[in-house]
Amino acid sequence: MSFPLFIASRYLTSRSKRTFISIISLMSVMGVAIGVAALVIVMSVYNGVTSEMREKILGANPHVLVLSAQPGAFDPPAVLPLEGRADGGGAAQAGSEADVQVTPVLAKVQEMPGVKAATPFLYAEVLLSTSYGATGLVVRGIDPHQAAEAMPLLRELESGSVAGLDRKTGPAGMIVGRDLAERFRLRVGSRVNLMSPAGQRTTAGFVPKLKSFRVEGIFKSGMSDFDNRLAYVSLPAAQDLMGYPAGRISGIEAFVDEPYDAQEIASHVASSLGTPFFTRNWIDMNANLFAALQLERFGMFVVLLMVILVGSFSIITSLVMLVMEKTRDIAILMSMGAAASDVRRIFMYQGAIIGAVGTCIGYVLGIILALLLKKYQFVELPPDVYMMDTLPVIIDPVDLVVIGAVSMLMCFLATIYPARKAASLVPAEALRYE
Repeated sequence: MSFPLFIASRYLTSRSKRTFISIISLMSVMGVAIGVAALVIVMSVYNGVTSEMREKILGANPHVLVLSAQPGAFDPPAVLPLEGRADGGGAAQAGSEADVQVTPVLAKVQEMPGVKAATPFLYAEVLLSTSYGATGLVVRGIDPHQAAEAMPLLRELESGSVAGLDRKTGPAGMIVGRDLAERFRLRVGSRVNLMSPAGQRTTAGFVPKLKSFRVEGIFKSGMSDFDNRLAYVSLPAAQDLMGYPAGRISGIEAFVDEPYDAQEIASHVASSLGTPFFTRNWIDMNANLFAALQLERFGMFVVLLMVILVGSFSIITSLVMLVMEKTRDIAILMSMGAAASDVRRIFMYQGAIIGAVGTCIGYVLGIILALLLKKYQFVELPPDVYMMDTLPVIIDPVDLVVIGAVSMLMCFLATIYPARKAASLVPAEALRYE
């Protein structure tokens, strides 16, 4: 152990009558510890919330959307209008050729590097009516086989099965959100009616198209907008409901191997397809949400750093008072040959020890409380307001390192003034009045 470190440790552990200074030092340690613990807990909760929201968004949304500004740009080379089809366009009679609608654009997207799955979809806004009321609804026509394999939301239904969307007899199948099901008392097997803007003119005026569906599954995404306003049907059923020809789609949903590569892959897909096609990715579509979360993270980090700053000011106070009390001891050490740099290091070491002890205690408190919160989930959230029922917790080692480094840096900076003050003492002047 070096000479300055030995003297610093003795000052901290000696049982002298410096009760007031000892109390200030203890408060400094506790201030640093509370600040570090609060930062560990808050950052862990933030990581958990961000990860949970990201998983829910990716579970209900594709990584890349391929769209077109020109209607019919995704159509196969030959598309017959509904009135020209031999089967009359009914969803129950939409044969196998309607179920398999692989357009040249879809095939090209599926072959793109990094794309693990791509499936067509049809977007429609309709009116849902039941015996318990009516509401507006967003219907997404999908390929049940491809979409179920690529989208986690459809792989983990609360009840029912995606296979029900392939019904060939009776009403077409539909999958609805849990909130919508609870609101209208729907369960697997329930019948609902969907009314679309597509219709025909009669002598009595324009008559909207009304079609019956059977609930084949119920999903829960954790996002109220989806659980209240979204439903899935088969692609042929959606085309028939909207009066579109077989093969007409709104766009293509693509799922990539690495979600964070979605921006790069989306740009490559758009450049490969050319006009009139364009792409959107999940990062850009949710940029405002994640930017707000990042701003909140920074704000919380700065606010909680103020707690550590209070502890570091206490370190300045305790060291300044210690320098004033130990003026005679410092003068004697310098008279015996101690250099000014040695005296400076004594008080720097002392402040660093206080900061290190406070940081370690804060680590222990913060990690223990974060693990307890993760295991027992004693903080509950209203599910109708937030995307989750409880606070998720993820402890990131990188955050721990950053918190510890910032804490130690602030504590070290707090030692500079008292250390320089002690090193500037003149032995003769200090001993004159002793």
